[in-house]
Amino acid sequence: MTAMTVSLARRAVLAVALSLAVHATARAGVVGEVVPAQPLTAERIATLPAPAQGAWRDYLKRSLSRMKADEDALVAERGGKPAPSPPIESGGAKSMPLDREAAWYGTTEARHVADVIVSFQTPAGGWGKNQSRAGALRQPGQAYVSHGEGYVGTLDNDATVTELRFLARVAGQASETDGKAYRASLLRGVEYLLEAQYPNGGWPQVWPLQGGYHDAVTYNDGAMVAAVRLLETVAAGQGDYAFVPAELRARAAAAKDRAVACILATQVVVDGRRTIWSQQHDALTLGPVGARNFEPGALATAESADILIYLMSLPDPSPGVAAAIRGGDQWLSGAALRDVAWTPVDPVLGRRLVAQPGAGPLWARYYDIASGKPVYGDRDRSVHDDVNDLSLERRNGYAWFNTAPLKVAEAYHRWAATHPLGSVDSRR
Repeated sequence: MTAMTVSLARRAVLAVALSLAVHATARAGVVGEVVPAQPLTAERIATLPAPAQGAWRDYLKRSLSRMKADEDALVAERGGKPAPSPPIESGGAKSMPLDREAAWYGTTEARHVADVIVSFQTPAGGWGKNQSRAGALRQPGQAYVSHGEGYVGTLDNDATVTELRFLARVAGQASETDGKAYRASLLRGVEYLLEAQYPNGGWPQVWPLQGGYHDAVTYNDGAMVAAVRLLETVAAGQGDYAFVPAELRARAAAAKDRAVACILATQVVVDGRRTIWSQQHDALTLGPVGARNFEPGALATAESADILIYLMSLPDPSPGVAAAIRGGDQWLSGAALRDVAWTPVDPVLGRRLVAQPGAGPLWARYYDIASGKPVYGDRDRSVHDDVNDLSLERRNGYAWFNTAPLKVAEAYHRWAATHPLGSVDSRR
């Protein structure tokens, strides 16, 4: 990571923190507003240091080319005729179980799901989200998702990675002939992930790019970590992935290494102290950014727990990885909320955070970068320091609290026992 990139990232972190103060109003409990994320554009790329611009221009050009190919293929399939009804939104990842006995993936039921997966793979190689793969095969000219023709090809809501893992299981139970289509689809999907990866190692939520917060490096709901874990599996070339060519396995391994470097570069540092990560980070500056109106560019505990669990799974952690783990675990430990409880939905008052001696630990979903205190967003982009001040709809309709860091504490206890302070950190 260059000094210029580090400087840009630090400025982005400060900008997010300052925005929460500058936009504060006289309304009680309002401490700022959500600042929309910027898309990846040619104009923004032009502001980078000259040596860095080429790779990003090539990336943007590739994204635009893939989007046009997707659109042209759909037009060609329709041939000027009315499009079939779009698929019904349902099921999603749940329709592709990954926890069955190996033999089940050789059944007619599993092969039908795999056939549906293959039929819904976009020309670019990815899949849309929230679609059942247990229903009918895609018809020529049919949209790939129920919500129209945008946001196709995504890592959101476990899409694409789940399809690829399911295909691998079915291909592993099929003969060379019967599994040919599944293996070919999987290889195209891996190529899709490699093409979608940013030059700095991150992944957008949607690719080809769709603009807005979808262009940010996305940790939300485990999107990037899921992609990295899959590429690790591909790179190992074992079991159901043994058919993957050596050249593609090597590229998957290199992509994984770039992703880990991006993870380390996006860990937010405040006053020299490592904290955790945001749900989204700007593609170019790597600074924290907001997403939907109620999702501020803040420290995100659940996504950070997912990242830390992944980093602790690395077999030979570098000093940088070890420092990220120790810093993240320490920050999460200090951010726990105790003696409070998040109530069930009340028909009149809705959900509320209330005092309850002995309750907890509990973690807010978001913490302000500068103060380290919990913050909460509403539909009007306002950011509050008290969840009870939110509109009833948002208070009831979002996961404002979680206990994901408990898993980090358990894993860290085991990890620290085998990686004592000094054993990794002093390594060159």
